[in-house]
Amino acid sequence: MGFWSGRRVVVTGGAGFLGSFVVDALRERGVEPFVPRSREYDLRKEADIARMLDAAKPHVILHLAAVVGGIGANRDNPGRFLYDNLIMGTQLMEYARQAGVAKFVAIGTVCSYPKFAPVPFRETDLWNGYPEETNAPYGLAKKMLLVQSQAYREQYGFNSIFLLPVNLYGPRDNFDPRTSHVIPALIRKCVDAVRTGAPEIVVWGTGRATREFLYAEDAAEGIVLAAENYDRSEPVNLGTGTEISIQDLVALIARHTGFTGRIAWDTSKPDGQPRRMLDTARAAERFGFVAKTSFEEGLRKTIEWYRTTSSATR
Repeated sequence: MGFWSGRRVVVTGGAGFLGSFVVDALRERGVEPFVPRSREYDLRKEADIARMLDAAKPHVILHLAAVVGGIGANRDNPGRFLYDNLIMGTQLMEYARQAGVAKFVAIGTVCSYPKFAPVPFRETDLWNGYPEETNAPYGLAKKMLLVQSQAYREQYGFNSIFLLPVNLYGPRDNFDPRTSHVIPALIRKCVDAVRTGAPEIVVWGTGRATREFLYAEDAAEGIVLAAENYDRSEPVNLGTGTEISIQDLVALIARHTGFTGRIAWDTSKPDGQPRRMLDTARAAERFGFVAKTSFEEGLRKTIEWYRTTSSATR
């Protein structure tokens, strides 16, 4: 087990999309983490954080819990996304410090990067501008974890690290059209259109924006590798270092789902950030993380998972 031997581990958000894969990666290493559930521990409340830490007595915390969503959800909930994410992270790190937690792994977001950051996004560019407006409250709330991490290391010697995953996708994702991100939203549109014989699907934006996508199982492995091997507060990107336009993404998902109808672009809806692609050199250099799952392979697995689970609930 190496690093994990004899250590008690908490994974906040461990019952969620990314968190479930992190829990799997830990179990493969012989670790059974403590996963606080929101119905029992509301991490926005100090008393619940203190009670959770007393129950788990962790040596390591992997903080993945977040209130998240796609462009529409961010646009509709800027206050909630700012407050909930900020208060959870800030209070949890402070209480972890007071409790003597040996290592704190904070998970940020690519939404923290400036709207017009040079591509590929390098960690050194993180402060060179304001985030894209629809994602800014969420992105800035998460970015404060980096500030707190660095301040706590400087003043208290607190061992916290900060990781910046790019857009994630994979089985177990959120496919609710009201709150889902782009890949699950498109998969659902295409699969459902094939099932019902719908002649077209409607897609937000112009299709010109680009995104980078990281398979959730790969992201989980990157997080666990960082926990094991990285002990500095400089932020680290987690991604693949490739990008695809939304237009090409839609065509790819349509092909893999068998949708042959019309694709209508609703240009009254926002594109979000114009481009996203990360420089992933630091993760490879500092803790040996390189994504393994090809995009087409990951898409096939995600589409198959949605087909199977949505058929089972019909």
